[in-house]
Amino acid sequence: MSQKSIQNELEYTKHVVSERLCYYEPPKNKLQKTFVEELSSSLNQKQKSIHPKFFYDKKGSELFEEICKLPEYYLTRTEINILTQLYEKLPPHLNGDFRLVELGSGSAKKTRIFISILERLQKHVEYFPIDVSNILKDSSKKLRDDYENLRVTGIIDSYESGLNFLKHYDHGNNLIIFLGSSFGNFSYENGLIFLQKINSSMKKSDLFLIGLDLVKDKTVLERAYNDSQDVTAKFNLNVLSRINSELDSDFNIRKFAHHAIYNENQNRVEIYLRSLENQTVNISKADMTLRIKQDELIHTENSCKFTIPKIKEMLSTTGFQIRDIWYDEKQHYCLVLFSKND
Repeated sequence: MSQKSIQNELEYTKHVVSERLCYYEPPKNKLQKTFVEELSSSLNQKQKSIHPKFFYDKKGSELFEEICKLPEYYLTRTEINILTQLYEKLPPHLNGDFRLVELGSGSAKKTRIFISILERLQKHVEYFPIDVSNILKDSSKKLRDDYENLRVTGIIDSYESGLNFLKHYDHGNNLIIFLGSSFGNFSYENGLIFLQKINSSMKKSDLFLIGLDLVKDKTVLERAYNDSQDVTAKFNLNVLSRINSELDSDFNIRKFAHHAIYNENQNRVEIYLRSLENQTVNISKADMTLRIKQDELIHTENSCKFTIPKIKEMLSTTGFQIRDIWYDEKQHYCLVLFSKND
């Protein structure tokens, strides 16, 4: 299938901002339809839930950037410390020119490290961010302005759709990166499916680099997701504000509280919205009426933590071979580089 065919199949509209910046976007009604359909299903289950990808509207993205700066939230600064090692450690793995593909680009702060590495190795750099949030537009413009040899082609859509588009894009080498702890949002089974999806989108010459948070002391983990400034609570509650705004619902934000605990048996932080009283909520565009009991939990996110044996098992199961693993000094976090099995 050609690039044009897959663009038409996904119903993407191409927006050309400048000679070095364009992005593809599905119809807005398609995105809203997806939002409605997923919520209609997930909020009607015995365990009500909201998928974490819906955190990232403009306000949610801004709040997450605040979380990354919190003293309790070790993940971002720890990952950046490891990333700085890659100036010397990544180039030996790169044979020829590579396009940088990022899943969940956000503000693209960490992206700059990779662009700087590739700039030293090749004349031009192409960056292909895939993100459901419109923050991609602003961050891409800033990167284009700051790097004169950079060309940006963005996809404002789910990772899966973006990877499908990438698969048919061209025959160039791709360095796919998935940073932060986002992979931990998947259940084990869905994580394997996602890794297989990435594998199927890759060519033999492509590389995939992923950030994974490691199992550690429970106190460190629970402090990271229950910060003293309550920014994580605001981030969690903001998803209800988004539903109110986009789907014409009447969630009363003051009637919910942030609730995060570490499940040691499952090696994951579980995040919920706890109802403070019995209440009824209407979501007009989903034609739904929810009855929520006092202390009932709406699940919004898991953040799974991994052991090295479990990481190796997952990658082997999904057709990857490890090229290298890099850690911080405390071994709280790791970056894993791998390619497809021969």
